Amino acid sequence: MTMSLEVSALAKSFGARVVLGGIDLRVDPGEIFAIVGPSGAGKTTLLRCVDFLLRPETGTIRYDDATAPTEPAALIALRRRIGMVAQNPFLFRGTAAYNVSFGLCIRDIEGPELSRRTSEALQGVGLLPLAEARASVLSAGEAQRVAFARAAVVRPDLLLLDEFTANLDPANVNILEDAVRGYNRSTGATVVLVTHNMFQAKRLARRVTLLLDGRIVEVGPVQEFFESPKDPRTRAFVRGEFAY
Repeated sequence: MTMSLEVSALAKSFGARVVLGGIDLRVDPGEIFAIVGPSGAGKTTLLRCVDFLLRPETGTIRYDDATAPTEPAALIALRRRIGMVAQNPFLFRGTAAYNVSFGLCIRDIEGPELSRRTSEALQGVGLLPLAEARASVLSAGEAQRVAFARAAVVRPDLLLLDEFTANLDPANVNILEDAVRGYNRSTGATVVLVTHNMFQAKRLARRVTLLLDGRIVEVGPVQEFFESPKDPRTRAFVRGEFAY
């Protein structure tokens, strides 16, 4: 239950603006990999290309060393192996439990297994007591925890997290970070994390890359990246000294 991810010469533009200018990147199976960089660097666009939400102009994305299939059923099967949690998640009307169980229902999981897995996912983010609470009354932190549980409950092999704790209080950040560690540890799933929070990257990731102006600047193990970066732009970024 894991997936390798390889991006080669990936380019994406919106009109005249080049957002990704030729990305080359590999994420190993089972690792937690962080992408850091300033706003507008292309981080979210990269994740959205990986998750089939955007189509790049050029380049390739390989999942488990193979490009995405073109046959519809096989493509759907691949897409079901990928989960994503956005910075501002959209929750369905209904309860927290309904939101979490939705992905299981469309996979024809019913009865005791549906109830068990939904409860376990909510318990994993500390929300089992709020299972029957309406999504509309949840706090921002609780809503994001529901969104994480909804993504994790279907057990994706590749989990994409896009600023998933931005603007949350420390308690909710801690709960969600623990949930990421627990999911990675229990399933072996690959996790790609986009974050502005360099402390979060240090806490969660095995390797980190800096994305700047749509290009990869540097990739390295987390300790090396933050303590002895090779590129002067990375040194400036981790010290908070740059103004790009």
